[in-house]
Amino acid sequence: MKPKISVVINSLNEESNIRRALESVKWVDEIIVCDMHSDDKTVEIAKEHGAKVFLHKREEYVEPARNFAISKASGEWVLILDPDEEIPEALAKRLQEIAGGMKQINFVRLPRKNIIFNHFMKASMWWPDYNIRFFKKGQVRWTDKIHQAPEAVGEGMDLSADEERAIIHNHYSSILQFLERMIRYTKIQAEELVKDGYKFNWKDLINKPLGEFLGRFFANRGFEDGLHGLALSLLQAISFMVVYLRVWEMEGFRSQSVAFKELKELSNQSGGEINYWFKYANLSKNSFKRFFQKLKNKI
Repeated sequence: MKPKISVVINSLNEESNIRRALESVKWVDEIIVCDMHSDDKTVEIAKEHGAKVFLHKREEYVEPARNFAISKASGEWVLILDPDEEIPEALAKRLQEIAGGMKQINFVRLPRKNIIFNHFMKASMWWPDYNIRFFKKGQVRWTDKIHQAPEAVGEGMDLSADEERAIIHNHYSSILQFLERMIRYTKIQAEELVKDGYKFNWKDLINKPLGEFLGRFFANRGFEDGLHGLALSLLQAISFMVVYLRVWEMEGFRSQSVAFKELKELSNQSGGEINYWFKYANLSKNSFKRFFQKLKNKI
């Protein structure tokens, strides 16, 4: 007898996305939608697709509601899906094979294709973007921290990074959407930093964003995604800067002296890091040529 599979979707005002997600999981035995009192037709669409709908109070982000939603699933195996995601046919088949024939496995990390600004991001830490999304019920639990990996017990496995067997994530569709989420998420991230004892230091306004940009664009070869890689690496860096500015705001915009000597030292250090990556990040002349040609073509 094949094990029962439940898909769990948390939602809030997702009428423009959730139909596509639901259509991609018709093959599961049970659909659970945990809605945070949407104002649109999200719940209506979910019920049209045979979902069991449960309500949860509104939260600023999804993690605090994950465990509640999972508790409503009756399947032996649980598949977590966001409303802006889809499960392709090849992945659906593979998940059914795992559930039916790999009893020693408790959880599976699935690759995820992030479609951002109409482009499949293949570098800059966006691929394969592994997430624990398929697991035996009771073996995985989320904390309340934003964008944190869940806690899992037992033996797990990573599904191979195959584009045909990866979650399709219809991510940011516009700059405005990125900025709107940035405003919401940076507030929460700043609050968590303060809660963990962080004290604002003006140098972090340079060090943290720069580290994020260099890590994505150079260390994780964001340049291979052309203008998309450059734009997203910069946007992520800006997001980091806003997090630390929000901490400063939470401290009452407390004054700090910015010594010219320290600023110069920081500038020299930052310049050295940038030069390091240009020299040692395994970027051949051909790699740069391809990047700048892509950039030129996009513009």
